[in-house]
Amino acid sequence: MARDINHQIVKTLLIQEGWVITHDPYILEDLNPDWEIDLGAEKMIAAEKELEKIAVEIKGFREASFAYEFHGAVGQYVNYRIGLETVEPERVLILAVPIEVYETHFLRQGVRLSVEKNQIKLLIYNSLTKTIEKWML
Repeated sequence: MARDINHQIVKTLLIQEGWVITHDPYILEDLNPDWEIDLGAEKMIAAEKELEKIAVEIKGFREASFAYEFHGAVGQYVNYRIGLETVEPERVLILAVPIEVYETHFLRQGVRLSVEKNQIKLLIYNSLTKTIEKWML
């Protein structure tokens, strides 16, 4: 599958925060070999001595129609989450979006409601300053 333009930025940001990239991409092969989540990562939680596992789908939302791309991203997210629940239920799926897209579109009521009702977890990143702005888990 084609990688989003911000794939390497998000991958680097995760590594800087102590995540170990375990899959690039994370393929849900047993369910559908065409289902590829952009990244799989793990991080040791020191206090609990447990391994936290995430899968990150990266979206830049660069299409002319945000609505069209958002609808596709939500469908993809829901399918990937169901797939992960089947093959690796302890791994949390996260949608990574640029801060400018989050501030422009994700604060609108319809998008907010869709994110909430579909239980979409977000990682908001800044592709200019190359920082993670916020985790919304």
